[in-house]
Amino acid sequence: MVSLPRIPIILAAIICLLSLLSCEKAPPPKPNFVFFLVDDWGWTDAACFGSSFYETPNIDRLAAEGMRFTNAYAACPVCSPTRASIMTGKYPARLGITDWIPGRQSYRPVEAANQRIARPFRQELPLEETTIAEALKSSGYKTFFAGKWHLGGEGFWPENQGFDINKGGHEKGSPPGGYFSPYKNPRLDNGPEGENLTDRLANESMAFLETAGEQPFLLYLSFYTVHTPLQTWDTLEKKYEAKKTALNYVDSLRLTDEPWMEKAREGNYKTRLVHDHPKYAGMVETLDYNIGRVMAKLKEKGLDKNTVIILMSDNGGLATAEGSPTSNLPLRAGKGWLYEGGIREPMIIKWPGVTQGGSVADQPVISTDFYPTMLEMAGIPLNPDQHPDGESLVPLLRGTGSPERDAIFWHYHHYANQGGFPGGVVRKGKYKLIQSYEDMHTELYDLESDPGEQTDISQSNPETTRELTALLESWRQSVGAEMMDPNPEYDPDYIRK
Repeated sequence: MVSLPRIPIILAAIICLLSLLSCEKAPPPKPNFVFFLVDDWGWTDAACFGSSFYETPNIDRLAAEGMRFTNAYAACPVCSPTRASIMTGKYPARLGITDWIPGRQSYRPVEAANQRIARPFRQELPLEETTIAEALKSSGYKTFFAGKWHLGGEGFWPENQGFDINKGGHEKGSPPGGYFSPYKNPRLDNGPEGENLTDRLANESMAFLETAGEQPFLLYLSFYTVHTPLQTWDTLEKKYEAKKTALNYVDSLRLTDEPWMEKAREGNYKTRLVHDHPKYAGMVETLDYNIGRVMAKLKEKGLDKNTVIILMSDNGGLATAEGSPTSNLPLRAGKGWLYEGGIREPMIIKWPGVTQGGSVADQPVISTDFYPTMLEMAGIPLNPDQHPDGESLVPLLRGTGSPERDAIFWHYHHYANQGGFPGGVVRKGKYKLIQSYEDMHTELYDLESDPGEQTDISQSNPETTRELTALLESWRQSVGAEMMDPNPEYDPDYIRK
């Protein structure tokens, strides 16, 4: 029997082995991202975060499939600064975008009730900033934006900041035509008369998913919902009106006055104590319905297994003014305030195949963290100069660790429409220190035992108060935070008429 030459057989075996090894080492496909950002959505404004009034089955399902964060924070108690922090991974004070654009001072520059005057702040997200959309786009992602932008006028819109497609993003913070067509929006064509804006933005998002193809994508659906004006379908309003009536609350359990309201800037101030506003509840249900529609489209297109879904709010629920449509209890106050009700947010991340469904994270995280988290998920090298104030949440989502940070900070040198005072905040561990910029007095709270910030322990904990005050002041210098000037027209005896 003639034996075959051994060398060709060996070569063939080597080629097969190398081919197998090459297949094993092939990088996994980059994940897609769907980022749902809700406007003015409070910490308990979903059933999975504690509400027994709002109905949110799709958001609850997302929480059951992903990780729910109980100590997630917006970088500011109002919208534009938080939105800028998500786009850049930078604190608003570092960017110079510290209030909603154009800000209260654009139409009320000096008020007798205010001890101090804020210095001007930046009115747009600078084009030289590298946004998360630009970072992903440079790595091969298609980028789509729908909804509220509120980070500058023409020339600074989403299509100027890394998004291939923009449906509805412009300079306004609330929908200029309300929630039913005609929208009066320069970046969104009107739909049929009576079309709902939240439905429309979901429609645009689903149309984008139809064209997704093989290219990885970022779909950033930034709802105008649940910002004022409060508008919903008549059927939903009637549904929740009946639900409210069945609760049979007496008025004293629903709304209350607080001492600060007697001496405050002009505004229709009341603090809501319960969830029972029918129009607001209808808007929350419409939000949930459309989140569910987008999630269903992902599944229909076979994209759900490789799509990271992020859900977050830009500031606390509107609880003290402008109709006070929601309550953030047990947290104190709401939008426009540096207390927990103004900055702690509902947040969920679903990372299929990685994050354990139904898991809960109690570690403090903040909106600057999204930028490095998404880059690491996508396998894009992190550049701390690009997102210096964010920490990747990947170890937390994998269940292998926590963000490596000593403290998180806030700087809000403005008086808020909702009654909030100007100040700075640092949270380190369980302690949270608030420093008022009116007279620089401090308040200290133990958030583990007192999440509602009812007991100021600064006097009984002088060492911690001094340490955190020094830490906050040092941080302000490091980011170049603007402070305030004395108000020459301040009247200490001013009483709101």
